[in-house]
Amino acid sequence: MVSPELLRRYKFFAGLSNDQIISLAQLAEEITAEPGSYLFYEGGGLTSLYLVLEGRVAISLSLPEVGSRAIIPPPTAKKREVTVSMVGVGEIFAWSSLVPPYQATSNARALTRCRVVALSAAELRQRFDRDTQFGYQMLLRVAQIARDRLQDLHYESLANVVGDPL
Repeated sequence: MVSPELLRRYKFFAGLSNDQIISLAQLAEEITAEPGSYLFYEGGGLTSLYLVLEGRVAISLSLPEVGSRAIIPPPTAKKREVTVSMVGVGEIFAWSSLVPPYQATSNARALTRCRVVALSAAELRQRFDRDTQFGYQMLLRVAQIARDRLQDLHYESLANVVGDPL
């Protein structure tokens, strides 16, 4: 459990009731990630929704090597990691832990030493089932994060297309 006061400091939780903040704090634990360590990998199952307290996290995708024209490369093919977004203090990541099938749509790697709050996704989903208004508020916020990450991906894709004349 983390202090409810800790969560109250961050914009993502603004407007939630005291009971809702306490409920979230009960599902949370603080963890530390060292530079270069991965919090999760694309395609893996997710168990937590994360809030960055300190540091920066790179959100990236694994793509085929430059020059490969394979749409679905074999598992043994060389890959490159492309950072599509950076997440900093006060920002949430691993939103897909709340959306079926609860799998990571990207990689998350600590760029610096990071302190993050990990909120248990399974327990969050149970609370949302019991309090649908709370669930609606939280999932609306998560949808906004997903929208922002898609926009980041869009910009990254455009930057790569402009630089790659095919």
